[in-house]
Amino acid sequence: MGIDAFFAEIGEDGRRRLAKRLNELNGAIRARGIRSYRGQSDLLTGYSYGEFYDWDMYFENIYLSYYGIGRYCRANVEAFLDRQLACGFVARTLVKPRYRQHFKPFLAQTALLGARQSGTFEWLRGTYFDRLTKYLDYWFRYCDLDNNGLSVWDSADHSGMDNQDSRAGVMDSMEVEGVDLNCYLVRELRALSLIADRLGRSSDARRHSDHALRLESLINEVFWDENDGFYYDRNEKTGERVRVKSVAGFIPLWLGIVPRDRARRLVQEHLVNEKEFWLACPVASYAATEPDYYQQSREGECNWRGPMWVPTNYMIFHGLRHQGFGEIARKLAYTSFAAVLNEETTREYYNAETGMGQGLNPFWGWSSLAYLMPLEYELDYDPTSLQTTGITAIAREHLGAGISLE
Repeated sequence: MGIDAFFAEIGEDGRRRLAKRLNELNGAIRARGIRSYRGQSDLLTGYSYGEFYDWDMYFENIYLSYYGIGRYCRANVEAFLDRQLACGFVARTLVKPRYRQHFKPFLAQTALLGARQSGTFEWLRGTYFDRLTKYLDYWFRYCDLDNNGLSVWDSADHSGMDNQDSRAGVMDSMEVEGVDLNCYLVRELRALSLIADRLGRSSDARRHSDHALRLESLINEVFWDENDGFYYDRNEKTGERVRVKSVAGFIPLWLGIVPRDRARRLVQEHLVNEKEFWLACPVASYAATEPDYYQQSREGECNWRGPMWVPTNYMIFHGLRHQGFGEIARKLAYTSFAAVLNEETTREYYNAETGMGQGLNPFWGWSSLAYLMPLEYELDYDPTSLQTTGITAIAREHLGAGISLE
């Protein structure tokens, strides 16, 4: 393992193509990815039409961390929190706010990512810590209608897996407890606990840490289906599991909370099943056995009913590593790398049957993570790890790649 293993795997041609692609990608970020909004300059987006999104922000900033750039974590987090409502609600978009869709649980994780790079948590003391707390509390106060401890998505659109209506509900239905949502919430609670600890707020740190442990137990208790060996969402109104096999069912692996026997079933029976998720370009966002599965976008929509999306691959990749499935993690890293490198430019998502790029073109957002996934594997490196130290500029240090955003 190490940089030599990465170079040996991709070969000289791969090294040249990667260097060229990263140069093009970073040029696009420099020219079009840094934007101003309502007087706030230097905000980061991966979208050519200039919108700023919630979980995209987290993954976009992980990519910049490969070059030692962390200031957009703070800039984007502050931009969203500055528009927080009194109840704690934070719209998940900036330019055209969606006032029924609360910011997905990635704000504290992004703040932690930035603080780990800068080495200081002081900017979070006071106002912004209080706002992060109110934003996180909103999920449990207003998005848990049956008070069972599990929060609901407004809809599939809210989940970010835009058209998975059969899994997460239609617009404004507010009825599906998402397995993905509640996994993100565990990580967000852990991140805010770490921030609180660094700020000397020990009681807040314990409160959030204890809450995370309770939520972990609920995830394993409520969402796991023993007969199917899969994590399904739950309809809060009916109390029934939503028996749709979505890529969201693998997010518990990212938390590292899946018991060994369950992890084996989840991975062997479903993830690497070539009739479900492990297609030619894995991981499919819907199992190929689902009745509403399809690959090509039909009406210009962002299609999450089959295509491969890099951010979910990225979370699953790290989950596989941490739960003892190293060889499968390696295969996923290199197949994701090949998919993005084999296209003429970086794309928003990819056909899981053919590998063909789809969606926005050009695109310089979260798909960029796939270029460095194999290097993360070979270096045994995980920037999503919830620690307060340890972010490394791996592209700059190991590839000699750079990006100037001055």
